[in-house]
Amino acid sequence: MPLEIFGFLALWSPFFLVAVLFMTVVFFLITTVWRKDFKNSEPLKKSQAVTFIVAMILLYIVKGSPVDLLGHIMFSVHMIQMAILYLVIPPLLIISIPNWLWKVVIELPVISKLFSFFTKPIVALILFNGMFSFYHIPLIFDTIKVDETLHMIYTFTLFLVAICMWWPMINKLPGQYQLSGLKKVGYLFADGVLLTPACALIIFADQPMYATYYDSALWMQALALCVPTSTLEGLTLSGPQLFTNMPVQEDQQLGGVLMKIIQEIVYGVVLAQIFFQWFKNDQAEADKFNEELNANNNPEYI
Repeated sequence: MPLEIFGFLALWSPFFLVAVLFMTVVFFLITTVWRKDFKNSEPLKKSQAVTFIVAMILLYIVKGSPVDLLGHIMFSVHMIQMAILYLVIPPLLIISIPNWLWKVVIELPVISKLFSFFTKPIVALILFNGMFSFYHIPLIFDTIKVDETLHMIYTFTLFLVAICMWWPMINKLPGQYQLSGLKKVGYLFADGVLLTPACALIIFADQPMYATYYDSALWMQALALCVPTSTLEGLTLSGPQLFTNMPVQEDQQLGGVLMKIIQEIVYGVVLAQIFFQWFKNDQAEADKFNEELNANNNPEYI
């Protein structure tokens, strides 16, 4: 059965698109036109502008395009959403937002102390992986999945926690705690280990775990989060099997595998950057040492 039966609003979420465009416009106004109103502001780099736009496009794709609707039909698509929303978009935002703007935000009176605490590496690791694992407990998952308010609050909170988790490894803001090269490797390894139990539980479960993907009544309640009630009332649907031939359990297992694969790809890219930066710094130190050595051995060298 085609997804078009759910209508334009459900497929393309125009209100969410307007929200994303609004955030994008405000970001560029602050970082260009209004930049002079902030102390120590610097011009927005082209790379930062491009990265921010990519982050906003990804945000709309996973939460506003037909992908979001598919995430209510197939658990595997839902896990792809989770991976991109919490493992890809947060580091892109950290990189794209200029340091001077980050400083303005995190130095606000209330935010300052909270941000300082929640971005401590141990706290951030435990909190993010704990919230992620807690969310995928079947009872919790099915409860949040059918309640629009709970779903919105939990999704937004987990997104903020994901930013805190990435912050010690990605940020380059002077005065903020930054992990060194070797510690970054250990941090990524620990994060991967902590996320593994939740994925393993999903992959190796011997039966479908989430009623919102196999129970018709609960599935319809969950679907109401992205499909207008008036549209759903005019449809006769027996369950997600109308839109996919994949058995529920296999779809669930695929979701766990995809989550782990995307995590490994993202962490692999970050590790490659860490080692590249490590090599670059070592090379620069070696060149500096050779220059000093040559200068000492040959006063006329410089």
